[in-house]
Amino acid sequence: HVQLVESGGGSVQPGGSLRLSCVASGYRMYASDYCMGWFRQAPGKAREGVAANFNRLSVNKSFYGDSVKGRFTISHDNDKHSLYLQMDALLPEDTGTYYCAARSQPGAVPPLVGTSYNRWGQGTQVTVS
Repeated sequence: HVQLVESGGGSVQPGGSLRLSCVASGYRMYASDYCMGWFRQAPGKAREGVAANFNRLSVNKSFYGDSVKGRFTISHDNDKHSLYLQMDALLPEDTGTYYCAARSQPGAVPPLVGTSYNRWGQGTQVTVS
């Protein structure tokens, strides 16, 4: 049973930084075919893919949404079963609930599309103001 638990959200001023963490229990982050990502949703807006990392066929790649490129960095620590999102130079438009997501089925999928994932955390709130 896969469980994802996010932490690290909070309130920060524009230009500040936050680091989100997601502990993934029951999920094989070291698998040869895995995909995990971060999504966010602001009130009244659609869910947005922020960053994703996948490992497939010995290729490890990271992807970022256009609005966060150069400011956010996704990383993972297999030993700690954790996925991270380092967020720098935060803007008010980065405000929202951030969700960790994992795909528990093999196969190539669009990494920044929510329907590619079948496991979700409960979310952590980020407020930039």
